[in-house]
Amino acid sequence: MTAPEPTPSARKTELLEAAYAYALEHGLADLSLRPVAAAIGSSPRVLMFLFGNKDGLVKALLARARVDELAMIEPLHSSVSGLPEAVAHVWTWLAVEEHRPLLRLWAEAYARSLVEPDGPWGGFAESTVTDWLAVLATCQPEPERTTEQGLVLRTLALATLRGALLDLLATGDAARITAAVELQTGVLATSPEV
Repeated sequence: MTAPEPTPSARKTELLEAAYAYALEHGLADLSLRPVAAAIGSSPRVLMFLFGNKDGLVKALLARARVDELAMIEPLHSSVSGLPEAVAHVWTWLAVEEHRPLLRLWAEAYARSLVEPDGPWGGFAESTVTDWLAVLATCQPEPERTTEQGLVLRTLALATLRGALLDLLATGDAARITAAVELQTGVLATSPEV
């Protein structure tokens, strides 16, 4: 049994939030402690003390981004009924331009997790898929949720959202992509009964 992690100090929380704001603006690809520290009013030494090293800071930033991601999908548990409505609800949120910094950070971390599975990104993509599939399951009717077909439909919903998001980040063509998501939502709505 592992001991619970200690509550972070107010200063660590403050610096993590500032570093998170920095990462949302600049990304994580070329993250270096010195520029981050300078931008957030700290020093590399303090960041190393609080986060261990650059990888520790990246892990903390990914965990912080995951908090925002989970906060976004949490209302799905109680506010929608069925996968088509869940996809439409999530897509509406994803398509808002103000959310692009978080979504670019997510896409960067997802991709890095795939190509650097042993680095600080390790497991990020898989945990994201697991989180989303679990939330989408709560949007399905109980009889559908526990079937193989239910899992396939959740996977289709997630693949639609993830593909549409990557396309949106690449092109910014919200109208075209929204039309495609709406078409796919219709397919989900008419999927065979389980």
